[in-house]
Amino acid sequence: MSSSSNPSNTKSGYEVRRLQLEPTPQLDALVRAAGDLYTRTVISFWRTVRKHGLWLKPSAMMRWHTSDQLHAHSADAVVQGFYAALKSWRKRRKTDPHAKPPHRRRRYYRVQWKSSAIRVQDGSLVLSNGRGHAPLVVPWSWEAPVLVELGWAGTAYELRAVYSRPTAEPVTAGKVAGVDLGEVHLAVAHDGERTVIVNGRKLRSIRQYQNKLKATLAAKQARRKKGSRRWRKLQRSKRKQLRKLDHQMHDILHKQTTTLVSTLHASGVQTVAIGDVRDLRQRVDYGPTANQRIHQMVTGQVRWMVTYKAKRLGMRVELQDEAYTSQECPRCEHRHKPRGREYLCPACGFRFHRDGVGAINIRRKYLGSGPVVGAMASPTGVRWHPHRRVCVAR
Repeated sequence: MSSSSNPSNTKSGYEVRRLQLEPTPQLDALVRAAGDLYTRTVISFWRTVRKHGLWLKPSAMMRWHTSDQLHAHSADAVVQGFYAALKSWRKRRKTDPHAKPPHRRRRYYRVQWKSSAIRVQDGSLVLSNGRGHAPLVVPWSWEAPVLVELGWAGTAYELRAVYSRPTAEPVTAGKVAGVDLGEVHLAVAHDGERTVIVNGRKLRSIRQYQNKLKATLAAKQARRKKGSRRWRKLQRSKRKQLRKLDHQMHDILHKQTTTLVSTLHASGVQTVAIGDVRDLRQRVDYGPTANQRIHQMVTGQVRWMVTYKAKRLGMRVELQDEAYTSQECPRCEHRHKPRGREYLCPACGFRFHRDGVGAINIRRKYLGSGPVVGAMASPTGVRWHPHRRVCVAR
């Protein structure tokens, strides 16, 4: 067990203390019990939708599924976690038609204890579990939190204790950063002083491999009788390989967006203006190859991840019209469609990264400011590293 605790204060009105715990049979049993309950919730919900056309309410699902190994309110929190993911999906699909609902089964899942199951006694934090099961006892030198969550942090369990704090003053516009979303580069941000480029080439290469894999496996399946043993074997192989690639792409998106938001927060940014490209697929036609790349862009996921991670740190997120932002010169406002990854203005000679110009102009449009004066600092690139572990402070 690690004795260090890292409190983090935010403007959202709460504080989180974190404690590292080494794996034990009791901790393993708790997260497995939560995973089993989450899986039963997912199966029951979608089976009821499929067979009866009914969307059960959280209250009905909490009465239906319980767990003997978890506190009653901890079991309710697991069910509520599924419905929170369902609500998020229903909101996202309004702007992202490719958003997928929560349907994956979980072997492990986070465990939450609410105030009714939390007490501090004789220098220990006592977290009650189901009747007949021993409580989780952790050495504790602080007051009782309002919420405790147990989750996995890569190499050990992490206990996150949440304390309620008075809400700070509302966030003002303050320092503003413009963010341009793209296909080659996931996002490019400019905060008035520096430009950060979040590289997306690794994600792009995985997507290209995914397309080739789908075509290869589809061709093999087409030579088999549908439903036969060999056809079903290919179907299982396809699902397994595509699931692995989906997980890799999701990992890249999370690490890159977290790095971007952390960088902006460290530089004092309080408002993030993101270029609105939600209707890009409907208004462009560049041919089959380019259209496929555009339709497979993950700008919706990037925007969603940047939004919730920035809000978690107290930053405000706004959408800004991005029309002509990649064509207009930030210095003389002359419009010129660039070729390649570098923007070179034929009127005044302004030279800068093409996507960086888009981020600069998105910020200018949001602030309503005039042309850029003086030289621009060279952009900073953010590459994806597979073993990077980043997290937004809460």
